[in-house]
Amino acid sequence: MSQAPATDQRFILDHIIDFAEISRTDRFTDATPDMVTAILEGAARLSDEVVSAVNRDGDLVPARLENGVVRASKGFDRAYRAIAEGGWVGVSAAADYGGMGLPHVLATCVNEMLAGACLSLQLKPLLSQGQIEALEHHAPEDLKALYLPKLISGEWSGTMNLTEPQAGSDVGALSTRAVPADDGSYRISGQKIFITWGDSDLVPNICHLVLARLPDAAPGVKGISLFLVPKYIPDAAGNPGLANSLRVVSLEHKLGIHGSPTCVMEFDNATGWMIDGPGRGMAAMFTMMNNARLGVGMQGVGVAEAALQKAVAFAQERVQGKTPDGSKAIIGHADVRRMLAEARAQVFAARVIGLSCAKAIDMASATGKASWTTRAALLTPIAKAFGTDTGIEVADTCIQVHGGMGFIEETGAAQYLRDARITAIYEGTNGIQAMDLVGRKFADDGAAALTLIGEIGLAAGAAMGRLPDLATAVANAAGALEDATGEMLAMEMNDRFAGAVPYLRAFALVLGADAHLRAALADPGRLPLAKVMILRLLPACRGLLDTATAGAAGLYAVPVEALG
Repeated sequence: MSQAPATDQRFILDHIIDFAEISRTDRFTDATPDMVTAILEGAARLSDEVVSAVNRDGDLVPARLENGVVRASKGFDRAYRAIAEGGWVGVSAAADYGGMGLPHVLATCVNEMLAGACLSLQLKPLLSQGQIEALEHHAPEDLKALYLPKLISGEWSGTMNLTEPQAGSDVGALSTRAVPADDGSYRISGQKIFITWGDSDLVPNICHLVLARLPDAAPGVKGISLFLVPKYIPDAAGNPGLANSLRVVSLEHKLGIHGSPTCVMEFDNATGWMIDGPGRGMAAMFTMMNNARLGVGMQGVGVAEAALQKAVAFAQERVQGKTPDGSKAIIGHADVRRMLAEARAQVFAARVIGLSCAKAIDMASATGKASWTTRAALLTPIAKAFGTDTGIEVADTCIQVHGGMGFIEETGAAQYLRDARITAIYEGTNGIQAMDLVGRKFADDGAAALTLIGEIGLAAGAAMGRLPDLATAVANAAGALEDATGEMLAMEMNDRFAGAVPYLRAFALVLGADAHLRAALADPGRLPLAKVMILRLLPACRGLLDTATAGAAGLYAVPVEALG
């Protein structure tokens, strides 16, 4: 079992992202150093002592559908109760409804720990948190008063219902219908697929957020509205009452996250209540999705951390061949050391990017300043894509460290790769994240991106006197990224899209190099890892930027028949 990275997170909060700036705002005065310590230490104990113990059982004994009810994996009931009763679902939720009201940065730290301990289970509170966020911002007061306290306490849980068989990333193609009823509610009918934790026996009620169309709705995304559809309709006392007209049709058989039930849901004139107003469904849902995208990025980081710790432990025990440094275990081999060091450098970089994004979210909500809002929007696709790519790549590398034993399921190394693989797909594929970065996030003529790149260049310049070699490399990479950003802005949109993925990766490497440079300045003990990031991983940035600015013509020049 892995150990929660609370120490590394605390270092990042104190020395890299300046968490104290959040604490100085009027909104987050309760986020004192003592409170941060209590949250990180408490979440670490929960992750290490309770949640990680069920990770393997969730893989070997998947959730199952019995007589219309989803039965959770062995031990999930006890672990979920510990999460709910500890108040961990509502770390950043409004205190008015029972939440802790703490910064999203701390909730992000907690979520990463829980994801590293057991991704399948952590998905359940993560989805509830997203629903809480959407209801806080968009729901009418009566729905907030009824549902938020139960969601925040973990007594009930939430889901997100977007995808349909014919409408995946193209949400505007959905066909689920919502017909007004005489009592102000709506009757929802349609089928949704890929609904994570769409049902379970862990809680007495499941609250579904469902995208659907009114009878007279406009086509496309403008005609989509959002509805809250509970499994059981609350009675006058707010307790689960009559069963709603919805059911789980089946569970998907997946590559990984076996303990997380992925449901096909059918709604047949189910009773629901509109969130926000007609045609405003996507705006409300994106409130949920944007924070979920950061959460998914940190899931990748959490899984990478767990996989890496397992690989390091194996490398310190496995004896194979004569090592150059005279040590008995394979960690003394240069290539094994390379894999582990590069993985550790990448995990740190991805963690900093995610927590920087969370800080921007907090500062935007605390200050109302547009600059923080745009910073959060810019970092969200990078945090999601690079975090999940890191989870997959590091888990894959750690199988390689295990050698043949990594390919054997009994060692548990393969589970991390199987579990992490979905994270690059859901909440918007990483290709969509990259296109969002060079599309919507460049709508300001690249001002937000260029501002951030400029800050990195200035920080590197300030470090020249102490770490000239590393600072020069970071400054040069930032300059190359700035030039490439200018080229991307001058391109037609499809040419941008052709290079979006390598551009996002290059941006993430520059952000990661900046993070490692700051870390080395704050703690000389982190200098060797900073050198790995800046001298071994950052050089890939130039090649990525060459690809990013190559345009789309060369791709379309390849005949379709040559691809088959």
